[in-house]
Amino acid sequence: GYNPLSLLDTQSQTRTNTAVSKSDDDRSVQFVAAVLGQTEEVWTKIFEQKGLTYPKPKLVLFRGSIQSGCGYADAQVGPFYCPTDQKVYLDLSFFDELSQRHNAPGDFAQAYVIAHEIGHHIQNQLGTLDKAHSVQERSNKTKGNAVQVKVELQADCYAGVWAYHTQKERAVLEEGDIEEALNAASQIGDDTLQKQAQGYVVPDAFTHGTSAQRMEWFKRGFDKGTLEACNTGV
Repeated sequence: GYNPLSLLDTQSQTRTNTAVSKSDDDRSVQFVAAVLGQTEEVWTKIFEQKGLTYPKPKLVLFRGSIQSGCGYADAQVGPFYCPTDQKVYLDLSFFDELSQRHNAPGDFAQAYVIAHEIGHHIQNQLGTLDKAHSVQERSNKTKGNAVQVKVELQADCYAGVWAYHTQKERAVLEEGDIEEALNAASQIGDDTLQKQAQGYVVPDAFTHGTSAQRMEWFKRGFDKGTLEACNTGV
C-alpha cells in the first residue's frame, strides 16, 4: 500500500541504507515480532475455517532505504507490503513519525499499522490485489485512486478483524487501545494529511480514504471479526 505520509513535505536526511539488525531498536524489533506472531495465529485459524492454508509473510525491518522485491524503497515510502516477494517492509522511523509528528502514539497504534500491512498480504492470498490491479490498469487516475481507496479500507478492516480475534483469544487489549488505533487511522486519513500538507482537500487524489472512513472500517472489522464484514466493493 502507498504511504499516506508521503503527501507531506519532509526534509531529506542522510540515513544508513541497511536492514535493521536484531541488536538495533531492540524493543521495536521484539514488539513487531510479537504482533506478527499474533497475526499469524489469527489468520491461520481463519484460513483453516475457509479450507485454506495461510502462507506466513516474511517481515523486513529497516531504517532509511532498502531494496525490495517491488523495487527500491526509501523512508518516504513508509511501511508497505510487496506481493512479489510476499514480504512486509517496515521502516521503524515511521513509528517515530506517527507518534511525534501525527499525534498517534502508543503500542496499539503501531500494532494497527502492522496489522494493516498484513491485511494486504491477506488480499494477495485471496486474489484481491490482482483484481484491483487489473481494474486500475484499465482505468484513468481518478478511478484508479478510487479502487486503491477500497483496497486500503479493506486492509483497515482486516486489521480490525485481527484485533477482534486477538482480544477474544488473549484478552490483551488495555483500556484506550482501540482508541489508539482509531486515532492513528484518523491522523493518517487522506483528508487530514492533505489539509496539513497543502491547506485544502482533493478527494480525487485520495488513495487511502478519509479519516472517518478509515476509522469506520477498522471499527467494522473489530465489531464483526469476519472476512465478510470487510467487503468494500473492491
